[in-house]
Amino acid sequence: MWVITLYSKEAIKMFEFDTEEEAVEACENMAGHAVLSHVIYYNDPCFAS
Repeated sequence: MWVITLYSKEAIKMFEFDTEEEAVEACENMAGHAVLSHVIYYNDPCFAS
């Protein structure tokens, strides 16, 4: 999961995305200071044994 935290003069907003491509595209079009984060859960398939 990818999360954008947007800091603007009016508020702080968070947006969730399933893919990095979606998140990067949205981040490029946002006004204000945006932080893009990759959230990894312990039960993600990449950690399966």
